[in-house]
Amino acid sequence: MRYLLALLALLAAPVAAGAAWQALPPAPEARTEVVGAALGGRVLAIGGLTQDAVASPRVDALDPRTGEWSRLPDLPLGLHHAMAAVDGGRLYVAGGYAASGALADATRRAFVLEGGSWRELPAMPETRAAGGAAVVGGRLYVVGGVVARSGDVALRSFVYDPRRGRWSVFAPLPRPREHLGVAALGGRVYVLGGRDLRSPLLRLADAWDPRTRRWIRLPNMPSARGGTAAAAVGGHLVSVGGERTGRTFRNVEAFDPRTGRWRRLEPLPSGRHGLAVSALGRRLFVLMGGPEPGLSVSATAFTLTLG
Repeated sequence: MRYLLALLALLAAPVAAGAAWQALPPAPEARTEVVGAALGGRVLAIGGLTQDAVASPRVDALDPRTGEWSRLPDLPLGLHHAMAAVDGGRLYVAGGYAASGALADATRRAFVLEGGSWRELPAMPETRAAGGAAVVGGRLYVVGGVVARSGDVALRSFVYDPRRGRWSVFAPLPRPREHLGVAALGGRVYVLGGRDLRSPLLRLADAWDPRTRRWIRLPNMPSARGGTAAAAVGGHLVSVGGERTGRTFRNVEAFDPRTGRWRRLEPLPSGRHGLAVSALGRRLFVLMGGPEPGLSVSATAFTLTLG
């Protein structure tokens, strides 16, 4: 009987790539619909909605070496559902909703934090929220999301060239979608999951190769999800969390571009959507996010080390 129980437990276990999730000190302020990044050895939770549904300008930073939180300069305005990416010592934040308590007032504005202060960049070609961003080859790519004027899923993708100080348009996603995960790895921009008007949960995965200027279709994710976030960790693309009507997801799944295969990792301690996901080395970090669908917030922070 003991052997049978052990066998059943082994079969039910996820394909883990390291230790179990470890709790880190909670953030100073609970929020959801934040966006994550890693900068200067710290992991960040940027903007978001507070428990009172206020659009926050806060940028909170956790140093995993000390477990201490600090506060970087506030965004020029409160934002939620924004897009963010890091290039060296520069933190880019683009788009998002500026209205408290509503999916409204999306912006074309974009900013860079450099040298301890925010500087405004040229505006994007159109308003954008609930998309994703990544830096490849020194250029900032913004993919997916919602065009807020109409509420429709965005059809255009943008790239910002800081040397020329201008935005340009590149090929749209093969299936445009929003509330998706976006990350850069190996000179490509990866887009994982998301949702559109036809489906609140998508398993789609794609990669944009700037060298060939083509989208590459990848194998589907093991599970469909919208409201997810993504990071590149130890040579893998990892999608974390998500939501659907009535529930949030604990799912964590990793794609290896070298083998073209997905695997399931240790699930989150609890479901999350609208979460900040980032990585340092082989460590994956998950900050804040909503434990329940809609406006629910948390201050929790977790890390998982990939083997």
